[in-house]
Amino acid sequence: MSRVRRNSRQRGRAVFKILLAMAVLVAGGTAAYFTWWDSDDSGSAQLTVRYRTDAQARTGTAKPWLEVINDSKKTVSLGDVTLRYYFTADDGAAYGANCVQTSVGCSNITQKIGATTGKAANADHYLEIGFTQGAGKLAPGGTSQAIGLQLYRLDGKELNQANDRSFDAKVTHYAPSKLVTAYHRGALVWGEEPGGGTPGPGRGTSDAAPAGVVFDNFHYSGADDPALAANGWRARTEGGGPGIPSTWSADGVSFPSEASARGGQALQLRVTSDGTEEGTKQAELQSTRPDFFTGTIAARVYFSDKPTSGRTGDHLNESFFAISPKDKSNNYSELDYEYMPNGGWGASGPRIDTTSWRSGSGKPEDRVTRFQNQSLQGWHTMMITAMNGTVTYSVDGRELFSHDDKKYFPRERMGVHFSAWLVDLPFKGPRTWDMKVNWLYYQADRAVPLADVQKAVDGFYAGGTNYVNTLPKS
Repeated sequence: MSRVRRNSRQRGRAVFKILLAMAVLVAGGTAAYFTWWDSDDSGSAQLTVRYRTDAQARTGTAKPWLEVINDSKKTVSLGDVTLRYYFTADDGAAYGANCVQTSVGCSNITQKIGATTGKAANADHYLEIGFTQGAGKLAPGGTSQAIGLQLYRLDGKELNQANDRSFDAKVTHYAPSKLVTAYHRGALVWGEEPGGGTPGPGRGTSDAAPAGVVFDNFHYSGADDPALAANGWRARTEGGGPGIPSTWSADGVSFPSEASARGGQALQLRVTSDGTEEGTKQAELQSTRPDFFTGTIAARVYFSDKPTSGRTGDHLNESFFAISPKDKSNNYSELDYEYMPNGGWGASGPRIDTTSWRSGSGKPEDRVTRFQNQSLQGWHTMMITAMNGTVTYSVDGRELFSHDDKKYFPRERMGVHFSAWLVDLPFKGPRTWDMKVNWLYYQADRAVPLADVQKAVDGFYAGGTNYVNTLPKS
């Protein structure tokens, strides 16, 4: 009799649990349903990282390629995955990194360089690779496919990968490598960490960038960096104006270490001259795609009032502008900043010109312009906003010029250019001028105030995002 009563109590408790679960389900509705349904995505995933290299031990740029494979029986969000590639910083030099190619989009790849703690053999630093939520998910057995990365010294010197923990010159075809570590939600799930007790990455993930945004912090190894071309940039080398004809050179386009720049690296445009046309080189970085139209274009730019070396007095023009790709287009559009520390064309300096063009003719009737005599030596956030028929130019949030003449409002898509050039050659003797650019930001079809621009830029830097382009593909 007692056994029956005990079984009855057990059956009663089981029935109670079922009823309680049903009550929770009814009360929670779909929230409870999705919590149970997504339970396969909890805990740590099982991952494999495959590696290969495109570079020899001694090289100007390290070129590790990585691939993530999901060995789990559940779907894994790439936004929860972090990889670490370990290396030794030769001579204690500062390093930079970028993404060259990946099927998930370099806009969805984040990169941070950190120092290991303690004493780890051949690994005093690591390149940490993360993914935004826009990178998508890996189904069971799925692969990220190839992720092409680059690692380089900011001083431009050759690096030696022979003492880099994660490098293997023999692996030129993909093979599993436990010298690259992988983490899922901060937990180590693949590879062997170097000694020294370096903490793993946090669990945080980055949101995908909103639609209609371009951001670039110019983390490139040089004018010939394939990532530069992949991201829609090129150094100008052809002839023509403005400035001294046939003196445009890629030699003046570099991306050195810069302590005063956010992230420690910047685009540098260097003009050199000895006072002769043959001894002059001008520099320009320009878009290869007309991605920019209405909305807000912003850039943090360093203007120089004095040469880096040599005698001052040149009529130097330091420019940031958006321009139509075809000079003879019927819908030609151009929006200009031109800063001249020593003036030019008979005008005194320092001087900042802001001009909107509807033709490349140079005729006064084809433009609306305003100039102001003021020094802009140093770093400034330059903004151009073109919305609802009005174009506004501002520096550090202060409006310089605004016009609502629709005749000079952009009529077609433009490319962005950064340029340093000489109006003329007033004297002989060697001299060097440097203009710098820290970052570029663009939001299509929206007037964005400076505070919001800076917030977005801060977010990209904090997340390790070097480049973003979420404009619709044309």
